[in-house]
Amino acid sequence: MKNSSRGALALPPPVLRKTLHALRTLPVLALLLLFAAQVHAVRPAGQPGVDWGDPKGQECVDCHMSENPGLYWEWNHSQHGQNGVTCLDCHEAKEGEIDAWRHEDTYVSIVVTPKDCSKCHEKEFEEMDGSHHAKGGQILGSLDNLLGEVVGGPAAVNAGCKQCHGSKLEFVTEGSRRDKGRPKPGTWPNTGIGRINPDGSLGSCTACHGRHRFSKAQARTPDTCGKCHVGPDHPQIEVYNESKHGIIYRAKVDEMNMESDKWVAGIDYTAAPTCATCHMSAAPNESSTHNVGERISWTLRPPISTKINLVKLEDGNEFDVPEGEEIPAVGDEARGSTVVEVLTWEDRRKKMEDVCYACHEQSVIDGHYKQFDDVVVLYNEKFAKPIAAIMGKLKDGGYITSSPFDDKIEWTWWEIWHHEGRRARHGASMSGPDYTWWHGIYDVAKHTYFKWIPELKETVMKKDGNEEYAVALLEEHFKPIEGHDWYFSGMGKEQIEKVRAAFEKRYGEGALK
Repeated sequence: MKNSSRGALALPPPVLRKTLHALRTLPVLALLLLFAAQVHAVRPAGQPGVDWGDPKGQECVDCHMSENPGLYWEWNHSQHGQNGVTCLDCHEAKEGEIDAWRHEDTYVSIVVTPKDCSKCHEKEFEEMDGSHHAKGGQILGSLDNLLGEVVGGPAAVNAGCKQCHGSKLEFVTEGSRRDKGRPKPGTWPNTGIGRINPDGSLGSCTACHGRHRFSKAQARTPDTCGKCHVGPDHPQIEVYNESKHGIIYRAKVDEMNMESDKWVAGIDYTAAPTCATCHMSAAPNESSTHNVGERISWTLRPPISTKINLVKLEDGNEFDVPEGEEIPAVGDEARGSTVVEVLTWEDRRKKMEDVCYACHEQSVIDGHYKQFDDVVVLYNEKFAKPIAAIMGKLKDGGYITSSPFDDKIEWTWWEIWHHEGRRARHGASMSGPDYTWWHGIYDVAKHTYFKWIPELKETVMKKDGNEEYAVALLEEHFKPIEGHDWYFSGMGKEQIEKVRAAFEKRYGEGALK
């Protein structure tokens, strides 16, 4: 045998032909194997013909094909439709159930609940059930709901708040066969993430996987999360869009491989993360989860942020324990159940860092968390804690009432922490500089010094006839904090001259008057 000039072994023509044929065949075989693996991967769990694929459902399909062609088209192009999951598999109900509606010759429910989905998607149901998302509909005891119901009005809550948080569904229980079991218009339609369903389950899978396509690609887009995580008090979508992650995602969305079954960060896509990447999806060292709060180490929602430990219970529920408070151990009894898992705030952060590490080097991750933590501490220590302490003393001293929102100063404090403080914290958490500063800490500072403090003095003056108590409160709670020096003593000469020198270097002598 002679070697070619490239050093390859020369083969006799018959052997060469067979070899080339085999090489041509390999990609085809690989594609067939890959297709088979994907079909198996996306097929619903359970036993065909038992858990899904009821042959009677074909009658529903045949009818809705002409009656509701758009609905049929969406279903038929879904993985459900392509795998033989029919209308009846999801919508079938039993006679006597509150949401059972007599349709043709069977009972169906218009509402498909997470419990219905759990027949095939048990893992996803268990991860979602008991999570913060699932509890979204339990907002009756919140200040947000008080504002909506009383200051705004129930109609605004139904069409506003409850469309994201979820509502308690109500059904027609009396009347004709045509109406009995149908959801009442006042509570339906609703796909809120914490919807309270008639079977006791919480949530709505279609909040993220819209009916009837149930698209995983849709659930992975930041716009899906942005339907609810938007606006003055939780502008995550706006923060994401201004971040490098959001900018690159928009530019490279065609490279995101959104329909992938595995969708592992750093492997199936590398351009940028979406909300789902960080909070739910898989990374090389991290499995996917439908518990969106599992990787969160700070709570950024309340007036004062704390690092949070997660306690999971045997009954499927979970709760957070703020840093510094006693954490129950696995096996302990807690809240009427038994603790089965504990994730400290460090564990939760490590899970998030595992996702970051799919595409970033450790120094980038460490630097991000250093900058994020510093902003949260700044907000907590300089503004939130001293203001909260003073608000408590005003209430204890009878300067304001115990009822929320009936004193002007309470509205100002509400917006400082609920709007501006959240924006600053969320901005820092997701690398959004404009929301960290101009929409965040800048507004917190401006409204603290030039709205809240003047209102503090007015509130004290109204009761005492002088401002002495207000001044004393500021001396006690604000003055010891170094960051407030400028308010009490004015801008230091050294600080002003430093700015003046830089300004004049750029714009010329005398530019800063």
